[in-house]
Amino acid sequence: MPAMKQKIAVAMSGGVDSSLAAALLKEQGNEVVGFSLQLWHEKGASPSEKRLCCSFGNLADARLIADRLGIPYYVINLEEEFRREVVDYFIREYLRGRTPNPCIWCNSRLKFNLLLQRSLLAGCHKLATGHYARVEYDRSRDRYILKKSIDSAKDQSYFLFNLTQQQIRYLTLPIGLLTKARVRQMAETRGLPVALKEESQEVCFVSNSHYATFIDNTLDKLSTGAGLIIDSNGNSIGKHKGIHHYTIGQRRGMGIAAPHPLYVIAIDPQNNLIVAGPNEKLYCSKLIADNINWLSIDSLDKPVEVTAKIRYKHKGAPALVTPRKGRGVVVEFEQPQRAITPGQAVVFYQGEEVIGGGWIRRAF
Repeated sequence: MPAMKQKIAVAMSGGVDSSLAAALLKEQGNEVVGFSLQLWHEKGASPSEKRLCCSFGNLADARLIADRLGIPYYVINLEEEFRREVVDYFIREYLRGRTPNPCIWCNSRLKFNLLLQRSLLAGCHKLATGHYARVEYDRSRDRYILKKSIDSAKDQSYFLFNLTQQQIRYLTLPIGLLTKARVRQMAETRGLPVALKEESQEVCFVSNSHYATFIDNTLDKLSTGAGLIIDSNGNSIGKHKGIHHYTIGQRRGMGIAAPHPLYVIAIDPQNNLIVAGPNEKLYCSKLIADNINWLSIDSLDKPVEVTAKIRYKHKGAPALVTPRKGRGVVVEFEQPQRAITPGQAVVFYQGEEVIGGGWIRRAF
């Protein structure tokens, strides 16, 4: 029996992935509507800046693709919401001595919240994106399941762990069964002008400047100034230029002469201190995470074995996740992990399936 044709909204970034997603859905006979989000335009940035996923240049590319495919296309201005929900969060986390992940926050707060709401109000049945991941419905559990992409090098399921069942049920990911190389090939075959377009950078609203410079330039005045760098015994060994310039595991930028390499091993925002130490001090076996979102289960009432990823590029490591009294979980790794960083997400997998995840509060 042929699949039922649907009206599907496609979040179009102007890149090759979302462009091919729109093309494939159109070829399948669906009624496709393109949407782009106008989120940010940094002062002084060129309107044609291509590396910013929400730049005017990329919006122009998205419109070009929509015209080429013959589908309706709309731009939704969410600059105020983006500033409040993502940029302010980004700055606030760094000033708290944490390292944020704005892409996850943007997905759960804007793309799969506000954009999904607008899409449903427009009569769409689904929202499609160009993420490298898969969504399946498990009848035995009556749940929608998030799985890794078949392209392990490009898998983006980590960025989607914070979605709810209500959100993921409307999500379709047309390129989840394709590799990046295949996506580019298929886009080129279809004559899409973005087939060979370069990737957008990791933090879309920070253009050519370092993130700390972006924070300095965005704030009227810094909420945190220079302070001391100390060793693990509390001895002063240098000065820092503001804790938002540092993240766990960082080596460069401390300006300390030492007989062996020193890394940022802890950040103390209450006392405005950076703690430096040797590489071995970066390894921890446990972490505490809170604000947990479970995708494959309703809740956790007993320990469960998983593969846990502590950052996007982390390969994942075997761990035991145990619920804490009150809230959150304790994650205990079989082997110590390097540079577990507060503010980053820890995401739990069993095989290819995303069980859930949360936000790292501290490591020990």
